[in-house]
Amino acid sequence: MPQSLTFHQRRSGNTAVMSGTMAAALRRSFSPFVKGLGPSRWQQLASRQLSLSHGLCGSESPLARADAIFKVTMIPGDGVGPELMTAVKDVFKAGDIPVEFEEFHLSEVQHMASEDKLDHVLSSMRNNKVAIKGKIHTPMEYKGELASYEMKLRRKLDLFANVVHVNSLPGYSTRHNNLDLVIIREQTEGEYSSLEHESVPGVIECLKIITRDKSRRIAKFAFDYATKKGRSKVTAVHKANIMKLADGLFLQSCAEVAQLYPKIKYENIIIDNCCMQLVQNPYQFDVLVMPNLYGNIIDNLAAGLVGGAGVVPGESYSAEYAVFETGARHPFAQAVGRNIANPTAMLLSSANMLKHLNLEYHSQMISDAVKRVIKQGKVRTGDLGGYAMCDEFTRAVIANLSV
Repeated sequence: MPQSLTFHQRRSGNTAVMSGTMAAALRRSFSPFVKGLGPSRWQQLASRQLSLSHGLCGSESPLARADAIFKVTMIPGDGVGPELMTAVKDVFKAGDIPVEFEEFHLSEVQHMASEDKLDHVLSSMRNNKVAIKGKIHTPMEYKGELASYEMKLRRKLDLFANVVHVNSLPGYSTRHNNLDLVIIREQTEGEYSSLEHESVPGVIECLKIITRDKSRRIAKFAFDYATKKGRSKVTAVHKANIMKLADGLFLQSCAEVAQLYPKIKYENIIIDNCCMQLVQNPYQFDVLVMPNLYGNIIDNLAAGLVGGAGVVPGESYSAEYAVFETGARHPFAQAVGRNIANPTAMLLSSANMLKHLNLEYHSQMISDAVKRVIKQGKVRTGDLGGYAMCDEFTRAVIANLSV
């Protein structure tokens, strides 16, 4: 570069040379990427305006839509499960949700369950990491196998934590309004260990398994959840006054973990008293953590406080996988084919699933639409005191989507 150039001119020249070099390098690195895209997709991406400052202003920006397609395993289950999944698929289609479902029918009562089918479902869930599921009904008759397919799914994927957020729906009045509590249930051991035998004729022994490792794990999950969600109290639910060793170990494990979270208040309550207190004054609770059977009972009791099994979503987690389902697990077999099931819980579960996939825009869109329909009060299913059919409610939700 000539010496007569000023400092600013030399700097500009150097910048231009560097910019040209960087541009050439970028062209080389993007070349394989561009070739891999179809012409229409490349034009769609190239036409977007990119703004760094706009991207940094997250609080003022609209939630981003996704370009990728997410694969999710779908298990409709029994009873009204297939009808609820139809509602989910209809809403997702109307909302242009970037999710592709891999659907598997697994049912013990419809003779569509086998180890081979279970393996296919597990393979899909392990690949996709995320699933949405209806209730797989467990027959009461003993046919040589104690563990249900529900339990097999949970154990093979180690879905140890079930989370049910019991939240009052705006516009739907119940005895206790403005409820907001979370039930966290350990669901891989306890009374659901499938360890039963007849020791002598007429005497059945059913083993309840409680381990320190799994008790500490679910307790830590509960306290981590409370910390992340800004909640102030965790209550351990137990029956240690009677089951002194089993529930005593669970209670001891929760107390030990609680010491690691000094900012979270910790209490414990006996299961029978907890049931009464939930009915009388549920506002005293924030996050509740408990063993398997107690969680199943409390999930259903708490769902009844805000409208029933049709309105409460739930989800189950392992270290790798997430399964989204209704909070109170009922097949509602008597409603099959009658088009009267309430899809609210499953739609809200699907919205939670989208949030888990970081599809915040689509999650909020579905959640807002469902709550808007209920708040308006014009279209409600029979369990909420209305006369709308399941598909009628679904159409109302679709009409309220802000696409």
